Amino acid sequence: MFVELMPLLASRTVLITVAKVDDKTLRVNVIPHGKADDNPALSTALTYTGPPEELDAELGKHLAGYVQTHQQTASTLAEAKVTMEAAAKAAQEEAKRKKATVKSPTTAAVEPASTSSSASPTSADVAPSPPFTGTLGLFPPVPSEPAPTQSKGGLAL
Repeated sequence: MFVELMPLLASRTVLITVAKVDDKTLRVNVIPHGKADDNPALSTALTYTGPPEELDAELGKHLAGYVQTHQQTASTLAEAKVTMEAAAKAAQEEAKRKKATVKSPTTAAVEPASTSSSASPTSADVAPSPPFTGTLGLFPPVPSEPAPTQSKGGLAL
């Protein structure tokens, strides 16, 4: 039984409890305790209930399978964590690259205009721009309402 537990004991403490259920039955709990930052799946207990003779004969096989599954789960979780960290790093680098790409054309467009040799732009250099409507082209422009007119009586029509 303890030979089967050795791989599990390499990375964590294991608590084993044995309780008598009735005159012919025992319950054995094997509870691994890991570090505080471990995934809760790695602290799942194994509970085996049966007569003492069956526990003597079978518990070692069940512990071996439990330890193997535990190690596979720990390995899978570690691989998933590494993969997610790599994906997050790649996404951050991509965002930085896109941000740098977006900034550089704007800067390049501004620089030639500021290095122009003429003091004031000609009408051919300046394109008329529509007034800003605050919608950035997402919605059609709202026509402005005419200014209210006022009659001599002070009433707006």
